[in-house]
Amino acid sequence: MELYDEIKSLCLRAKDASLGIGLASEAERNNLLCKISEAIRNSAEEIIEANKIDLENAEANGIGKAMLDRLMLNEARINAISDAILEITTLPDPLSESIHFTRPNGLKIEKRRVPLGVVGMIYEARPNVTPDAATLCLKSGNSAVLRGGKEAVSSNKAMVKAIRGAISECGFDPNCVCLIENTTRESANVLMSMRGYIDVLIPRGGKGLIKNVVENSNVPVIETGAGNCHLYVDKTADLKKALDVAINAKCSRPSVCNAIETLLVCKDVAEAFLPMFYEASRKYNVEFRGCDKTCKILKDAVPATDEDFNTEYDDYIISCKVVDDVYEAVNHIRKYSTGHSEAIITEDMANADYFVKAIDSCALYVNASTRFTDGGEFGLGAEIGISTQKLHVRGPMGLNALTSEKYVILGNGHTR
Repeated sequence: MELYDEIKSLCLRAKDASLGIGLASEAERNNLLCKISEAIRNSAEEIIEANKIDLENAEANGIGKAMLDRLMLNEARINAISDAILEITTLPDPLSESIHFTRPNGLKIEKRRVPLGVVGMIYEARPNVTPDAATLCLKSGNSAVLRGGKEAVSSNKAMVKAIRGAISECGFDPNCVCLIENTTRESANVLMSMRGYIDVLIPRGGKGLIKNVVENSNVPVIETGAGNCHLYVDKTADLKKALDVAINAKCSRPSVCNAIETLLVCKDVAEAFLPMFYEASRKYNVEFRGCDKTCKILKDAVPATDEDFNTEYDDYIISCKVVDDVYEAVNHIRKYSTGHSEAIITEDMANADYFVKAIDSCALYVNASTRFTDGGEFGLGAEIGISTQKLHVRGPMGLNALTSEKYVILGNGHTR
């Protein structure tokens, strides 16, 4: 069977399976997630063995340390995945939401929240996306067609095997969750052509992947943005507070999309703050790329190019720029931001107010780390992605983001 026919058949099976999960009660869907959580936990040994294959292949292909950490699964991380699935069961049912009203002519109109149908996902190296996406789709009454990256293919296959086993055990069609095991560019292109078979496509990964899907898919796309995130240290900033936030935002997990890539520092505090940040970041071996003023303050910094300020490094690398004030900081962010997350450290609330009003990103922080841009931290449970577009949803995407609406109208022989 050719790849196109294989993926079309898989999407058709997912579409057929979506009816059953869409009609399931909240209790049935929550019970299903409990069984999946248990199956993931019980399959930990098999999943870890599969993950070792992925790690060995990634290391042989020269994948960097930060990305290897992003790929790695161990018992603690698998238990965390299992716990996160259980947490989703405690969240309100998105499909129970409805609004009723009656028109003057007596028509009774109900607006119901309903599943999208079949959700397609194209994503890269993080294997935890597989159970997150599958269980969020199931909780919201959707089927999922998943196409992960080659780096995590063995891990994804092991997890989907456990997930599908639990689905069957609960009496649902296992095609509620389907995995495209072919990880070539062609498989992604085929999935992008499945209009009429999948209802929405969500890319999650680097800038190149997202750009390719947004520009070439004929399936409706929810754009999740790359994370070229910024932190601005204002002249009134509490420098101890700024240091704690900056280290957390850059170094706690640099490979994720809510880590900062650029540090902007007001000229009034640059000579004090930049050496503080440099010293605190030395244990992480952070590489500094800076403007001329930064390079004069930090002798180990290398000159930053325009491309550096445009780059999501996903690594222990940071671009630095000394700016005159909040206005120059905002102009820089507006030029280079991908619309994800930006932060200001300041004691001047007028500057904070200008910062959050003037920058059009999905998450703006005042005196807090960008690392909080996350579905779990926002109380949404595990997220399916972070949308940087403006239509349908924006920011961390939880259960409601995987639903739409329909109207049900009750009449009594009404005609118009």
